[in-house]
Amino acid sequence: MASTAAGAAPIDVAGREAARRRLARPERLRGLFAPRSVALVGATESSGWSRLVVASLRAGGLPGRVVPVNPRHASVFGLPAAPSLRALEEPVDLAFCQVATERVESVMEEAAEAGVRNLVVLAAGYGESGEDGRRREQALVDRAIELDLTLLGPNTLGYINPHARAAPFGLPITSPLRPGGVGVVLQSGALSSAVLDFSSRHGIGLSLLSSMGNEAVVTATDVVAHLLEDDRTHAIAMFLETIRDPAGFVDLARRALRAGKPVVVLKVGRSDAGRASALAHTGAVAGDDAVVDSVFRRAGVVRVRSLEELLVTADLLAQGLPLAEPRMGVVSASGGACDIIADRAHDEGVEVPELAPGTCERLTELLPPFAAARNPLDVTGFILARPPSGGRGLADLCLEAMLDDPSIDFVFNSLSVPSAEPADPGALHARLAALAETAGSAAKPVVHYSTTCTDLSPYTREVLDRHGLRVLPGIELGMAAVGHALRWGRARQHLLRQDHDPAGDLPAAGPAPRPPARTGPWSEAASRDLAASHGVPLVPATLVRTREEARAAADALGYPVALKVCSASIPHKSDIGGVALMVTGPREAADAFDRVHAAGRAHADDVEGVLVTPMRRGGIELFAGVTVDPVFGPVLAVGLGGVFVEVLEDVSLRPLPVSPGEVEEMLGELRGAALLRGIRGGVPADVGAVARAVSALTRAASSLGSALHTLEINPWWVHGSQVEALDVLVVTGPSERTPDMPGDRA
Repeated sequence: MASTAAGAAPIDVAGREAARRRLARPERLRGLFAPRSVALVGATESSGWSRLVVASLRAGGLPGRVVPVNPRHASVFGLPAAPSLRALEEPVDLAFCQVATERVESVMEEAAEAGVRNLVVLAAGYGESGEDGRRREQALVDRAIELDLTLLGPNTLGYINPHARAAPFGLPITSPLRPGGVGVVLQSGALSSAVLDFSSRHGIGLSLLSSMGNEAVVTATDVVAHLLEDDRTHAIAMFLETIRDPAGFVDLARRALRAGKPVVVLKVGRSDAGRASALAHTGAVAGDDAVVDSVFRRAGVVRVRSLEELLVTADLLAQGLPLAEPRMGVVSASGGACDIIADRAHDEGVEVPELAPGTCERLTELLPPFAAARNPLDVTGFILARPPSGGRGLADLCLEAMLDDPSIDFVFNSLSVPSAEPADPGALHARLAALAETAGSAAKPVVHYSTTCTDLSPYTREVLDRHGLRVLPGIELGMAAVGHALRWGRARQHLLRQDHDPAGDLPAAGPAPRPPARTGPWSEAASRDLAASHGVPLVPATLVRTREEARAAADALGYPVALKVCSASIPHKSDIGGVALMVTGPREAADAFDRVHAAGRAHADDVEGVLVTPMRRGGIELFAGVTVDPVFGPVLAVGLGGVFVEVLEDVSLRPLPVSPGEVEEMLGELRGAALLRGIRGGVPADVGAVARAVSALTRAASSLGSALHTLEINPWWVHGSQVEALDVLVVTGPSERTPDMPGDRA
């Protein structure tokens, strides 16, 4: 049980979480993020924070009143002040709490008495500051629950809502705010200025920007749920250091994918130093980065590697262009740019096909004699010498021809707009209006880009806005965004197909797992018994305890054979000389038993005997194992087996549950997938048989429940349709609750 404020009944963990969620429902967050009146509790002209928040509210143009709350001053920043929230004639929609940490709880009590239901808490010194801070934060949550307060923070700078003209925010902002379709959720307050600056300079409109702080009551996942229901938000951009609610986040990501509302994430902590920094900043758990990649890919989350890529990708996706097929046409005024785009298209898996003969003929008539009618298309500097006709210049006519080509799915089109008003603005407007009409009436998407990531001048932004045109900033960011958009479109199509066929091929749920009798590593004999009970195909094996039994077992199994010491205390048998391979006769089998058994007894007291198995030659060795990620729970890894799994690091990951069909996808993702197809005269592997065997492994792992630590088979031997586990390792720990993962298909 966890205690709450003095005199209140204790709240258990499950009850606290349910109550917290009620305070952060989308209907509550609508009031938090769209206030018409704001009180600044603790505002004083000597405080830099107060000056910034007041300036931001003024820049945002809040339509209602702003009331400083300060008992020692009649006015603050030229605004009439109230001595307390209780003294307000009517409640405000939001209180921005700027008081010291030790005074926050009294402000919460005052807000509740005054009928204020929404708070932003600036103060730090909570969960990010150690054990005492964590206890202080837990008390804050309990008090918010008791008082029915929706609280953003603590340790937050606030938020900006351009549509509501609300900016209770502790950093400078650019005025006027640019409303748009990208909702931004940041687990970092200081990055907000960079996000706002880049968005403003490149004409990216926002529906919300929220600095999350410690997420004591309102979490990043809660804000995503709110944005999913917000009609003005068309894409969600997130900067994440940690994922505090993995199951909730994945469920919401799948909901967003189904709804056609992309989620784009910059998740830091890819390196050991990055994880350590994230943990130090947030005090939350960080999962393995490769697992994060796998979870995001499966849930349709677009993962990016920079703030610029985050915002540009979200902006492109927010436009709602139907980018689903990969064949791209390119129109540029630079041959060098065409070369760069072709290379970046290859990187992103985007096709640049040859044009149809009819398109080439049409382009040849338009282009000067020295230009080549091909894709990517360089319209050359001749466009400067050929004046537009009826608003359409050479590049625009070439764009129309490209859009009509049956081998093209979308066009990546160069668009340059002057930074200052030209001598003949009418010609510019006529051209842009014609271009907007062409793109708007085309059956295929047109993605406009600039050659470099250059800031848009106020004039350029105004001209583009007037004609409803968007330009991706630079080839590098533009092509990255296009690649992400295509992958997101394919992920959505895949999920919708699965929804259409809900029966699917996920393994049926087995009986409720039982805690195992043992903890730590299991002997291989016990590991084999568990695997066999769930249908894992195993190489035949006999457990022997004497040299005579070893000779008899080897004779029965057929030579050559392998002998391995069997002990729970020796999971890595070859390291201590506990393995003999390619044993070819009875005497050799007996002698090998003596060596292997003696090596085991020299290192452990729990030697059960020696396993004798036939040697397998030829074929392919694979690896498959299930381990437990601290954030996302049980995760399946498959890759090339034996020593290659560590040397090549060629592994594909998926969180459980995993269907046989998904296992086949994982095998296809390996860099060594060609080996499974039987290159250089090798026997092709029956991938379906491998997938069924690996699925049986996942059932065995799931049967261990929260006691699972590791279940690994390395190697599997695969020869055509023959699939056998040659070595099985099981490690369990004390039965503890592992992170929940959604069980629906995705």
